[in-house]
Amino acid sequence: MSENTEFDLDAYLRRIGWEGPRRPDLETLRGIHLAHILSIPFENLDPLAGRVPSLEPADVVAKLVHGERGGYCYEHNSLFWAALRALGFEARGLAGRVLVGAEYGRGRPRTHMALLVRVPGEETPYLADVGFGSDGSLLEAVPLVRDTEFRSGPRRHRLVFGPDVNPSPTWVLQAYQNGGWSDQYAFTLDVFELGDYEVFNWYVGGHPRSPFTKRAYAQHTTAEGHVLLFGSVLTESTAEGVTERTLTDEQEARRVLKERFGIAAPEDVTLLS
Repeated sequence: MSENTEFDLDAYLRRIGWEGPRRPDLETLRGIHLAHILSIPFENLDPLAGRVPSLEPADVVAKLVHGERGGYCYEHNSLFWAALRALGFEARGLAGRVLVGAEYGRGRPRTHMALLVRVPGEETPYLADVGFGSDGSLLEAVPLVRDTEFRSGPRRHRLVFGPDVNPSPTWVLQAYQNGGWSDQYAFTLDVFELGDYEVFNWYVGGHPRSPFTKRAYAQHTTAEGHVLLFGSVLTESTAEGVTERTLTDEQEARRVLKERFGIAAPEDVTLLS
């Protein structure tokens, strides 16, 4: 979001249910990061309906704060970036290559947005990311430190260096899943401008080969676990285990999105193909 855009911090904090401090410190950063994750779902319904999501500040706020909707990484992290600035943090954007489901270095483009945040009084910057969506995503911001395990609730993460030989190192976020460390995405600390994310967003939200244009995709982390809708399959993960069922029709899919994700699906989107 443009630094010159006035941001309604009160409305955002109401949306995520945050009643804690509004200071640019580590407690606030971690608290609003977790509150955002638990309150605003990840979803791709605009690309599925043939629309590239707008990253204009007013549009992002209207959709994610006021509109009973979620979004994907560019929308989530643009919104979070604006909130961080309003609270007095210094932050900038990062661009990552998603590694979930792929071997490292197989040429995936930089299609993910994350944030590098400076906390006043802290020497080490923090990786913040409220827009990855999956059960391997961060619940709280973590310091940019190598080979150190971070725990937040049931999730375990660490940052390592990738094997790339670049002028600047490639960082890899890993999550501990199914008994081992799993790569989530890779990124460098290169500087990216708002216009770069507009280009990335246009590809992810509109290219016919983008997975986000092909089937419904919604995720929501809850206090009990994680809920995923992928196409017609609803998967729920809790401490008791994983359950899965197939949705049968559009009406059921819309009801599930509303009741389990808090998403009011647009009328012009077909959820089950």
